[in-house]
Amino acid sequence: MLEEVGTVKSIEGVMAIVDVPVKSACEGCTAGTCRPQDKFMEIEAFNQAGAVVGQKVRVAVKASAYVRGSMVVYGVPALALVLGAVFGKEVLSGFFPGTDPDILSAVAGFTTLCISFIIVKTWTNRTVRKIESRPVIEEILS
Repeated sequence: MLEEVGTVKSIEGVMAIVDVPVKSACEGCTAGTCRPQDKFMEIEAFNQAGAVVGQKVRVAVKASAYVRGSMVVYGVPALALVLGAVFGKEVLSGFFPGTDPDILSAVAGFTTLCISFIIVKTWTNRTVRKIESRPVIEEILS
């Protein structure tokens, strides 16, 4: 379980926006989801504990959801790039004998990479609606 402590900024139905202090580990991050110069990052969490604006809360994310999301977001595009490149070099070069196999490899690799981005985005949009894959406010601290 990954846990963070933050302050509820706003409530939107059953969801809450929680301001979580940025950790020192965030300074070298290149993910681009937040800005390290900011003192807080916002997390949208399911308000299971019934917290109200201004309360300090503990937000938890299931490790399995975090790992599964990371594998899909990073693993699927990387695998698509490699498989597309191999397909382009080994299969498409037989269909286009006058074309450089490296060019076919690059075109097929980047094409499958772009397709995988669309697939990952579609999967992410469907998964983000599921409560079990979202952060949850488990406890009100103050």
